[in-house]
Amino acid sequence: MKIIVIGHGMVGHKFLETLAQSDISNLQVTVLCEEPRPAYDRVHLSEFFSGKSAQDLSLVKPGFFERDNLALRLNTRATQIDIVNKNVTTADGNVLDYDKLVIATGSYPFVPPLPGKERKDCFVYRTIEDLEAMLECGKRAKTGVVIGGGLLGLECAKALRDMQLETHVVEFSPRLMAVQVDDGGGRVLRRKIEELGVTVHTGKNTTAIVDGVEGTHRMEFADGSHLDADMIVFSAGIRPRDMLARESGLTIGPRGGIEINNNCVTSDPNVYAIGECALWGGLTFGLVAPGYEMARVAAKHILGEAAEFAGADMSTKLKLMGVDVASIGDPHGKVEGSRSYQFTDERKQIYKKIVVSDCGKYLLGGVMVGDASEYGTLLQMMLNKIELPESPEFLILPQSDGAAKPALGVDALPETAQICSCNDVSKGALCSAVAGGVTNVADLKSCTGAGTSCGGCVPLVTQVMKAEMKKQGMEVNNHVCEHFAHSRQELFHLIKVGQIKTFADLLDKHGKGLGCDICKPLAANMLATVWNDFVLKKEHASLQDTNDYFLGNIQKDGTYSVVPRMPGGEVTADGLIAVGMVAKKYQLYTKITGGARVDLFGARLEQLPLIWEELIAAGFESGHAYGKSLRTVKSCVGSTWCRYGVDDSIGLAIELENRYKGLRTPHKIKFGVSGCTRECAEAQGKDVGVIATEKGWNLYVCGNGGMKPRHAELLATELDKATLVRYIDRFLMFYARTADRLQRTSVWRENLEGGLDYLKQVVVNDKLGISAELEADMQHVVDTYACEWKEAVENPETRKRFRHFVNSDQGDANVLFMEERGQIRPATVEERKRVIPIAVNAA
Repeated sequence: MKIIVIGHGMVGHKFLETLAQSDISNLQVTVLCEEPRPAYDRVHLSEFFSGKSAQDLSLVKPGFFERDNLALRLNTRATQIDIVNKNVTTADGNVLDYDKLVIATGSYPFVPPLPGKERKDCFVYRTIEDLEAMLECGKRAKTGVVIGGGLLGLECAKALRDMQLETHVVEFSPRLMAVQVDDGGGRVLRRKIEELGVTVHTGKNTTAIVDGVEGTHRMEFADGSHLDADMIVFSAGIRPRDMLARESGLTIGPRGGIEINNNCVTSDPNVYAIGECALWGGLTFGLVAPGYEMARVAAKHILGEAAEFAGADMSTKLKLMGVDVASIGDPHGKVEGSRSYQFTDERKQIYKKIVVSDCGKYLLGGVMVGDASEYGTLLQMMLNKIELPESPEFLILPQSDGAAKPALGVDALPETAQICSCNDVSKGALCSAVAGGVTNVADLKSCTGAGTSCGGCVPLVTQVMKAEMKKQGMEVNNHVCEHFAHSRQELFHLIKVGQIKTFADLLDKHGKGLGCDICKPLAANMLATVWNDFVLKKEHASLQDTNDYFLGNIQKDGTYSVVPRMPGGEVTADGLIAVGMVAKKYQLYTKITGGARVDLFGARLEQLPLIWEELIAAGFESGHAYGKSLRTVKSCVGSTWCRYGVDDSIGLAIELENRYKGLRTPHKIKFGVSGCTRECAEAQGKDVGVIATEKGWNLYVCGNGGMKPRHAELLATELDKATLVRYIDRFLMFYARTADRLQRTSVWRENLEGGLDYLKQVVVNDKLGISAELEADMQHVVDTYACEWKEAVENPETRKRFRHFVNSDQGDANVLFMEERGQIRPATVEERKRVIPIAVNAA
C-alpha cells in the first residue's frame, strides 16, 4: 500500500510514529515537507530566542527515516491533489500515486487585510525561518508590536522582550486571551503582563500600516490613535490550510477546514485529514493534543484497527512570560444552569474561578491566572466526573487556618484517567510501566510518551509514578530532574570529588540531554559553593536565573534593586552620605530593610554598573540580595552602647557577615546576633542565631520567618568565639552538602533523620569524622571571596549584558514612576492612562 503524507509538522510526525509502532513492511510511505527541515516542536518555538537550536527542537529521533519504505522529501511542496486518479503533484513537477492520502497541512497565520501588511519588517510567527528573520530585524530595531493578544501573541511578545525591544501587544478584543479567560482573569493577566514591561492595547482595530515617524512603521487605529514601531508581528489567530483539499473537490466547512468523520476520513474514503486543517463536528482544534489524537486514529484506521476521534478537551496550562495561566473545560459557564465561584487577590494579582454544574456535584470548567497550582487536581475532577467536596469554593480559596486544601490524591483517579492528553497516556498505562520496572520519569516518558510534548502533565506523571512505586514496595528516588539520576546531595559530592568545574562537564559525566530550568541553576549554585568562581563567568552565566544573571532582584516594573552590604547593619556617616548621593543622582527609592541595611529601588538595567561603580568607590560591596546565599546578619548594638548588653554583638555580627558573605547555599540564609537575652535582633527566628550570655555565646539554628515561621533550636551553649565560628562553619557546609534544592534550613532540619540530636552529633561531636573537611571547605570560600559586582563592573565582557537594547544605550521608556511621600514608586496601569507620570530616572 502506498501512503502519501502532505505535511511534516508535529501532527504529521505523530502519524508516522504511530504507524512505526506496528509492522509496516507492506507499506510504502512518502512524506512531502515544504520546509527545509523535518518536524520540530512548535509548542516550544519561543525557546529558539533563548538559545535553543533547530536541532534542539527537532522531534525526529536519529535514524527514524533510515528505512527503505519510509521516505522524507524536504523542500517539496504539494501543488495539486487528484482524488479521481489518486495522485499528488509537487512543485517540481513530479506526480506521485497513492492508495491512501493523509493531509496534515496544519494552518496558516491570519493576517488582517490591512494596507501596508506586506511592508518590510512585518512578520508572522510560525516557522523557524520566521524567527530567524525576526532575530535579524531585532538587531536593527528598538520597538516591536505584536498584533494579537492570544496564546501565540503573548508567546511572541516574550520573544520580543527577549530581544530587549520595547514591546507592545495590540488586541482587537476587550481583553487578552479572550477564548481562554473571562473578564476577571483578563484584568489580572493584563496587569501582570504590563508589569513585565509590555504595553497592552486592547479594543484596538488596526486600519492601516504606513511610514512611521518615531519608528519604521506607524499603525493607524480606527479610533484615530496610532502607534509607531520598528517591527510588527502578526499573531492574530490561525486559519485551516485547506487550499489543496478545496481545489481537489473535497468537502470543506462553511468557515474553512476539511470535513472529517470519526475515523478522520474526508469526503473521499481514501483521503484523511488530521490536525489544524481538519474540521470535525463543525470544530477545528488549535492545540497539539487533539491533533495527536487525530494522527493516532488515522494511522490505526489505515492499519485496519478500530479507532475513533471523539473530540478533545481544550483545557490548557501555560506559563506566558513567567505568568501562570490555565483554562479548564467551560471557563465561561456557557452550560445552562451552571454556577461559578471566584477568588481575586489584587495585591498578589491572582485570579481563580471554577464553574460547577447546577447540582453542584461536578466541575465544568475553570480559569486561573497568576497561580495555577490546582490545575492538575481540577482537570482530573472534570475529566473523570469526580464528585466535588461539599464546599467546592475551598478548592481555590487560600487556607488561612493552616488546614490543607481539599485535594485529589492520585489514588482517587480511575485507571482510565487520561494523564497525558497530548499522547493519550492513561494512569493505567503509567502504572503498568512502573510494574514492569520503570522507576524514573525519563524512562517513563520514553516508554509511554507521557510528558514528551507540551510537558504540562509531568508533575502529575511524577506523582502517579511515585505513588505506584510505593504501592509496589519500591524505593522512591529523589532525582533532581530527568537529566540527572542523582539527588542534589549526590551531585554535590560528584562535583567535589570529581573536581568538576562546569555544567557541561557535569552533564557529560553524570547526566544526559541538555539540562533544564531545574538542574542548571542548581548546578550553578553548587559549583559556586564548592569552587567559589565568579557566577557570571562564561561557563556559568547561562545557568543563572534572572536575579543572579543581572546581580540584582528584578522588581514588578522591570527595574532592579541595589543593596550594598552593610555588615551587621553598621555604616559610617560617609557611607550613608555616599548611598544618599547615589540614590539622589539616579532618583532611586530608598528604604531601610528588616535586615538593617538600605535598599535602593528603581534602577534600570543599564544603570546598574554605573551605580555600583560609585558604591564600590565609596567602599561598599554586593549585598547578595539576589542570591541563594547569606543575605544579612541582623544585630543590636550590644555591650558597646546598650546598658543591658553582656557582649559585643555588633562586632561579632560584622565578623560573621564578613566571613560568610558570598557563600552560596540551597536557599537564602539569614543570621541574627543579640547582645543579651532580651533578643532585640530576633536571633531565634533566623537560620543561624547567636545570643550573648554571661558565660559565652548560645548558638541557635534552623529558624525562619516567611510563610511558615519556625523557631530556631538551641544547638550549643556557652561557646567562646572561636568555637562558635567552627560550629557555624560545620553547620553551614553540612547544610550546603546535604539539603535538597531550594530547601530552607528549617525544612532541611525537619526532614533530617535523627533530628536535632543527630545534627548536634555531626556538628558538635564530629560523629561522621568530617568536621575538619567541612571547616576547610568553608575556609576556601572565605579565602577566595571576591565582590561579584566589583568583578562585573571591571570586566568589559560582563558589562555588555547590562544593556536594555543590544544596539543602543537608551533605557526602557516603559519604566515610569509616580511621586509618593517625597519618593518614587512604579506607576500603576490605571495611572499610566489617566495621569502623567514623572520622567524616567536618568543620570
